[in-house]
Amino acid sequence: MTGPLVLIVEDEAPLVAMLRYNLEKEGFEVGEAADGEEALVRIAERKPDVVLLDWMLPLVSGIEVCRQIRRSPQTRTLPVIMLTARGEEADRVRGLDSGADDYIAKPFSVRELTARLRAVIRRAQPNAVEETLKFGDVTMDLVAHRVSRVGRPVHLGPTEFRLLRHLMQHPGRVFSREQLLDAVWGHDVYVEARTVDVHIRRLRKALNGEGGPDIVRTVRSAGYALDHTGE
Repeated sequence: MTGPLVLIVEDEAPLVAMLRYNLEKEGFEVGEAADGEEALVRIAERKPDVVLLDWMLPLVSGIEVCRQIRRSPQTRTLPVIMLTARGEEADRVRGLDSGADDYIAKPFSVRELTARLRAVIRRAQPNAVEETLKFGDVTMDLVAHRVSRVGRPVHLGPTEFRLLRHLMQHPGRVFSREQLLDAVWGHDVYVEARTVDVHIRRLRKALNGEGGPDIVRTVRSAGYALDHTGE
């Protein structure tokens, strides 16, 4: 499964190469455009999950690209992070006023950039997520908030529903308790890591009530994953 697609709109080739290397290492898929016109063509061809947009671009400025993205109904909700050497407050405000979701000034740390990219994608996902998720014989209707297994309803509490949704969006991937706490409970909520175990047990009980194979795998000292060979 490929990761989120980041379109890098930047005319400095060495910076693009550095960003591509680091973002691909972090599991992102990377597209490139060297100027504003090319960026708009690429976005029309294949909509990315997030645009990393340099302010100073040939042909069409980053500010203008951002305005055009916001004007089109197809891309109105597309997350945009402005990337620029301009660090003054007035320039930051102008970038955000043009419709950017976030702003990062050069020089920047790749870790910070990666965290910002993930944050804007996460915020945008409720508008762009699929309506149903499927894994094996389990189907999740995200609009009606219903889960079924082999066509039979599975009754889940709100936390178990969010937990299963996160696992179904990343099948096979192992998540630590801390990562699940972050994704399901949120950064600002203090919850014991062991709470995850309690909710996983409830989720398993609900899913396996009819005696189906356990699809939630426990990975010793690592965490949990959705897998066809549960434990």
